[in-house]
Amino acid sequence: MTRTDVLFSSLPDAVRAAYASGQEDESLEPIVRVDLAGAPMGRPRDGDSLIFYDIRGEREVEITRSLVEPSFSHFPVKPNLNLNFVTMIEYDSSLPVRAAFPPEQRLKNTLVEALSLAGKRVLKIAESEKQAHISYFLNGKREDVFPGEERIIVPSPDCASYSERPEMSAGRVGREVRAALGGSSREVIIANLANVDVVGHSEDRAAVTAAVETVDATLGEIAAEAEARGVALIVTADHGTVEDWLYPDGQVNTGHTGSPVPFILADFSTALPAALSLRSEGELADVAPTILDRLGLAVPKEMTGRSLIAGGQAQQPRARRVLLLILDGWGMRRERTGNLIAESRTPHFDRLWDSYPRALLHASGEAVGLPAKAVGNSEAGHLHLGAGRRVWLDRVRIDRAVASGEFFRNESFLWAMDRARLEGRALHLMGIVSFYSSHGSLNHLLALLEMARHKGLSDVFVHAFIGRRGERAESGAAYIQKVEEKCRGLSLGGVATIMGRFWSLDREENWGRVEKAYRAIVYGEGRRVSPAS
Repeated sequence: MTRTDVLFSSLPDAVRAAYASGQEDESLEPIVRVDLAGAPMGRPRDGDSLIFYDIRGEREVEITRSLVEPSFSHFPVKPNLNLNFVTMIEYDSSLPVRAAFPPEQRLKNTLVEALSLAGKRVLKIAESEKQAHISYFLNGKREDVFPGEERIIVPSPDCASYSERPEMSAGRVGREVRAALGGSSREVIIANLANVDVVGHSEDRAAVTAAVETVDATLGEIAAEAEARGVALIVTADHGTVEDWLYPDGQVNTGHTGSPVPFILADFSTALPAALSLRSEGELADVAPTILDRLGLAVPKEMTGRSLIAGGQAQQPRARRVLLLILDGWGMRRERTGNLIAESRTPHFDRLWDSYPRALLHASGEAVGLPAKAVGNSEAGHLHLGAGRRVWLDRVRIDRAVASGEFFRNESFLWAMDRARLEGRALHLMGIVSFYSSHGSLNHLLALLEMARHKGLSDVFVHAFIGRRGERAESGAAYIQKVEEKCRGLSLGGVATIMGRFWSLDREENWGRVEKAYRAIVYGEGRRVSPAS
């Protein structure tokens, strides 16, 4: 044992010790497993197989690139680490990897594509924390930039936690939106205010309140400009968050919720914007048809969502310009207990909600392609805002494959495991360790462990990312314990690396964070823990 190695009875105990020192799941410093001589165990080597079992993609690209791209140059990487690499879904079509569940089909005639085909110019504005949501997800999980589509991405603050900067970059996003409204070259503007969702994942009540009130103030400035310019303003959200911030026992719920979200149509292009009539409720897939409706454009046959405007296009003259403003994470809930939106000062939202046509939209469960009663998330939310139809997400598809047995016959999984078995190499399983994360499911990891054992593998190592979003405090240790018990029961190698998702699941090119994750996984750099036998 070296001076930096610590002997614990188990890896979960090492995680609990990190909690006791003040660390939290999301930013947990890397913990690496070593043997009694202090040598890191379960490190990927040339020719090993690795399955990255996360299911979302946009946060998984950077760490994947560092492990598979021969020309990767953002930080030094181990030369000739030739891994047989499989991703659960397609993270990026340019990655030199196999995808176990590639896209079944490309979504056609989403909102932006339909606008582009109609000759409309679209401007998207968001800060970098939500860049993927207004681009990749809103465009139907397509990387295309359609003709006539422009994007303004405002850098998010560089800080360890957005609770330190709850205002984020909302002020600049608001200025960009107001400037765009002042011009006349774009018929459709789509903007995202990220604060409520992002800061809502913290346990800092004051920061969350500041985030809500920042968004409301920015909304007020944008609404005033839209009114002055005669632009139809649509205000909605992708899912709920801090309107249901407490569990029944009073603990903080840092995750998303199943609440509906608002839909407000303040059509300042008309003489009587309050006279429009809307259906009282709908779902996120109804937003795209509503925008096309107000612009007087035909709704593509692929869109099964319905315009929320009662009577449709014939009710009054079309709008020339539309602004879709997405208040990320802004849910609606009648109860005030634990409702940080209701407890905050939101005069501008309240005025719009009380004065103009409104509806409540379902933004969770089957309405956004998730399992029944599953909470919403930003990816599903933005996907459905743009798709104009229900789209079954990868989680449902993969869950069904596990239930039917198709998962265990997947050609990409079999390829990776057969290579490891025939060449006497190790298999590595990397990803989120959680039941509730939108990035992946613990059940998928457990299924892969069973499959590996059935294929005769024993050198199987897990590189676990943890993070408390929608989880109870200090839940990571419990999940690590479950995985360790499963590995012991199957006589597999076990958990080799543990770290907070803050390091490994970056999406804004914070390469220092990604390098820390890489060096923990590949070189075993971190708090070196040797579980007692």
